[in-house]
Amino acid sequence: MIKLDKVNKWYGPHHVLRDVDLTIAQGEVVVVCGPSGSGKSTLIRTINRLEPIEKGAITVNGQDVYAKNVNLNTLRQSIGFVFQSFNLFPHMTVLDNVLFAPTTIQKRSRKDATGEAMQLLERVGLAEKVGAYPGNLSGGQQQRVAIARALALKPPIMLFDEPTSALDPEMVGEVLQVMKSLARDGMTMVCVTHEMGFARDVSDRVVFMDAGEILEETTPEQFFTAPAHPRAQRFLADILHKA
Repeated sequence: MIKLDKVNKWYGPHHVLRDVDLTIAQGEVVVVCGPSGSGKSTLIRTINRLEPIEKGAITVNGQDVYAKNVNLNTLRQSIGFVFQSFNLFPHMTVLDNVLFAPTTIQKRSRKDATGEAMQLLERVGLAEKVGAYPGNLSGGQQQRVAIARALALKPPIMLFDEPTSALDPEMVGEVLQVMKSLARDGMTMVCVTHEMGFARDVSDRVVFMDAGEILEETTPEQFFTAPAHPRAQRFLADILHKA
């Protein structure tokens, strides 16, 4: 579904991604983790061209994401993206946030799209909040609306960029539950997250990054019991110490 081949990215003199190779199969759940500044958020933002790359190639479903003739709107319809900071439209109700993409991008009638939007809000446990505005919701509720909004275009791939890091600890679980249900249904997912419990319980593969490089790529069991790379060992030791 997703293939990165020798991907490189710079911010001025800062080399953020260094020859990154990664292949993700259909239905696979991959967690990308690592210390702050390791390049993990930049990595997933290159997949739907929120960040340009300077060298290398990225293909999604066999399509070269950076080909000159790529229609960005069409590309992004097939790649759902959930941001750290929700990015909901504050002046729109919950229902209108979810309806925005199907009605404006896919040109579906509001009547046609509303039934599916309601099903999505029910799925994320917010059917009773359809008329509420984002400012009246908790952070966890806002993020669940953001997930429903991303799913409204029926993307085969979902990308999550630290979806729980802006949440109070007691709200993290409600968002992770929605993500777990997507994984159970076979959604192809790439998640940048610090939630190691989610990585251990839900992911098919853990990718560990530092300083713009993938240092380790293995099963959750292997990563959490016997990480091979010394930097990954230190990362896990620090997390366990803080816990």
